[in-house]
Amino acid sequence: MDAATNRMLTEVGPGTPMGNLLRRYWMPIAGASEFDERRTKPVRLMGEDLVLYKDLSGRFGLVQRRCAHRRADLSYGYVEEHGLRCNYHGWLYDEAGRCTAMPFEDLTVPAANLKDKIRLTAYPVETKGGLVWAYLGPQPAPILPDWEPFNWKNGFVQIVTADIPCNWLQCQENSIDPAHFEWTHTNWSIRLKDKSDGPFKYGPRHLKLDFEEFEFGYLYKRVREDTTEQDDLWTVGRVFLWPNGFYLGEHFEWRVPVDDENTLSITWAFSRVPNEREPYVQNAIPTWKGPISDPATGEWITSHVMNQDFVAWVGQGTIADRTEEHLAHTDRGVSMVRRQFLKDIKAIEEGRDPKGLIRDPARTANVPLPSANKRFYLEGLPMAEMRKLGPAGLAFDDYIFQAGQPKPVRRAFREAMGLPAEG
Repeated sequence: MDAATNRMLTEVGPGTPMGNLLRRYWMPIAGASEFDERRTKPVRLMGEDLVLYKDLSGRFGLVQRRCAHRRADLSYGYVEEHGLRCNYHGWLYDEAGRCTAMPFEDLTVPAANLKDKIRLTAYPVETKGGLVWAYLGPQPAPILPDWEPFNWKNGFVQIVTADIPCNWLQCQENSIDPAHFEWTHTNWSIRLKDKSDGPFKYGPRHLKLDFEEFEFGYLYKRVREDTTEQDDLWTVGRVFLWPNGFYLGEHFEWRVPVDDENTLSITWAFSRVPNEREPYVQNAIPTWKGPISDPATGEWITSHVMNQDFVAWVGQGTIADRTEEHLAHTDRGVSMVRRQFLKDIKAIEEGRDPKGLIRDPARTANVPLPSANKRFYLEGLPMAEMRKLGPAGLAFDDYIFQAGQPKPVRRAFREAMGLPAEG
């Protein structure tokens, strides 16, 4: 890849080719439960500084962060029954960015209707699956997908975020790289736990890889020494969810571009409860933010699956220099998605829709995705059988994907699973 193409694929600000492309898609930007105890949150998304708020009527809004009056920071504003009010001079804005009140001007020069001349940049916001989603692109907006797992029953769902100090693309390319599981997760975990000089017994090797395109992205498929071509890892595979998601059958991951040098990692994770716990109804989906480094040492956390990914992503540099790469046979999927991004950039320049948008209202509900182990997530298993599931069984006792799960969330998770409370 030449430097110009690398720059095109990694720059996400307004008016850039990739920025224009990514703005055609809904982006998750927060967990709805974050607003149980707060009303405003500063958000930086694709190079734009914004504020997300939830007013007293329960309506979400997303507007530019600076007030149109004297540029005060609206993340310190306060909400009213309808809208967000600047804490500096009281100007009030609704979710469309319209100024609906200028207290002093409305009182002293009401006939001037000065507020009618003021409008903030504002973007549509929707909630789905316990997440808050934003759309920064041109109208008409595509339909926000209601992915089928959002509607699964008898599961404990949690939303996990992390701030990753590198470009979004190297995070997302991980989603089409099956071979890294063998080394980044299985074998590295063995070495992290075993401090001896060896010899080491590493995990099963990858024997076969394949990549396929489908409507909503790409599939990678694999056969390891401990699986066959009858296994879901080969017959179904994992989903590179276009353009910046990853779907593994029980959880989604999104790599949301903050700007060219930072990424918001958002995970939506479903843990199926044992049959003995049915029917289980979750009243609220918790959201928590995981650390990426140990505050005591400053070193990267490497104990959990996604934390290991974070180390690999950031280790490529703030923006990976793809001109220095040497791609190999395992990188066929990476090459496929890079070519598709370039095709999509051309498509929107020519006035056509890019890949994976939904515009048909008849497809709004319960949109299916290829789901490995889907029968388990729908039907479940008795507790004793769940403990025999290998890596999936580990998730039965603990949240293995990201470090830092708060104690209240862990207690709720263990209660949902029917596990004894920890001291």
